[in-house]
Amino acid sequence: MRRRRSALVALLAASALTLAGCGLGSSDDSGSGGAKPTVGADAQVTGEVSLQTWALKPKFTTYVEGVIKAFEAKYPGTKVTWLDQPGDGYDKKVLSQASAGQLPDVTNLPPDFALPLAKQNLLLDVGAADPKIKDEYVEGGVQAYQYQGLDGTFGYPWYLNTDIDYWNADKFAAAGLDVKNPPKTFDELFAAAKVMHDKTGGKEYLMSRLPGIGDFTNAGVQILSEDGKKFTFNTPEAAALLDKYREAYKAGYLPRDILTQEYLGNSKLFTQSKVAWTTGGGNAIQDFTKDNPSLKGKIVPSPALDTPPLYVQGLSVSAKTKNQAAAIALARFVTNAENQAAFAKIVNIFPSTKASASDPYFSKSDGTPESDAKVLAFESLAKAKSLTPAVISGATNDFIGQQISLAISGKITSQAALDAAVAKANQLLTQ
Repeated sequence: MRRRRSALVALLAASALTLAGCGLGSSDDSGSGGAKPTVGADAQVTGEVSLQTWALKPKFTTYVEGVIKAFEAKYPGTKVTWLDQPGDGYDKKVLSQASAGQLPDVTNLPPDFALPLAKQNLLLDVGAADPKIKDEYVEGGVQAYQYQGLDGTFGYPWYLNTDIDYWNADKFAAAGLDVKNPPKTFDELFAAAKVMHDKTGGKEYLMSRLPGIGDFTNAGVQILSEDGKKFTFNTPEAAALLDKYREAYKAGYLPRDILTQEYLGNSKLFTQSKVAWTTGGGNAIQDFTKDNPSLKGKIVPSPALDTPPLYVQGLSVSAKTKNQAAAIALARFVTNAENQAAFAKIVNIFPSTKASASDPYFSKSDGTPESDAKVLAFESLAKAKSLTPAVISGATNDFIGQQISLAISGKITSQAALDAAVAKANQLLTQ
């Protein structure tokens, strides 16, 4: 869901950068803003360039200044000006900067923040400027900055996260289910939810969440038209998915309060041992056991159902920068494999470079559930995708959620809920 994604990327943005620096290919300075330089070994990287981050001061000042120092040492003659903006209202601040013609050369933007700038031709197509991007970064990270209806790639993936599944072994055992062979698809999840309900006399729940846009995507539903101008998720396939949830809710397979203001959220209910399944990042298991020590040794991680979701932070380059070579070099420097690996080891997120796949810190487990979870999450990045289009605003997502709740409760049909959601979403899209 968009709300969760925005909260996650804001949290990650408030993490840290690493002092470490390493080499990268130089860039060809093609002159005026908006042109498309070619990255090459003979390009000259020099002069002034600005970098804007999101809520890293003052806690991580030393880290950021270390990155800047390393970059300036690698490219003599460069001078980086570091800007940092508070977390609250960051998207509005960036839009204001762009409107005033003051967008920094390199700016930290998640995909949904980058989209409105890309629509106004204010971001450089880094895919054209730097063709190596598709070879050096994971596919899902690059695709997150490619938008329907727009031609180009408008950001370098910086750091990533994804969700995996977590299961309560005791509740599986009570229902006669094998926690070592948990559900792998939503159809299997519904079947297991029925078994848990029936075998425990309705005392235990497996599921405690409502579907969202990401679930429609995983069901093969096209969310947005190819030209990006209208929503298209009011399909029979989407209605069938909502029907499954409504039937499960009516049969008592989900807690009744998931449709009320008393609903605490899937993760909270799992932490309280009230449900047997939740999703979370690779380090979420540590939070579960910290908040509820009785869960220690009872949580089993597994890969996410169907296609894993991808949460992305990135660096975008201004289309109006007067120093494209230095801006591209800086974006690549911050996001290169060595810097990203060191960063990820500090803040429990994952690098977006393909070269990081060989780093045993991410790819080798020490045999503990915590380490297994981290490796599962890292391995999932190779096929993870942004399941919710960046064009979906908070208001759009809220309205969609309201319609889904009405359908699950049985107050309106699934098709009627989807038709209303698409109509409202298209209205908000034009605004």
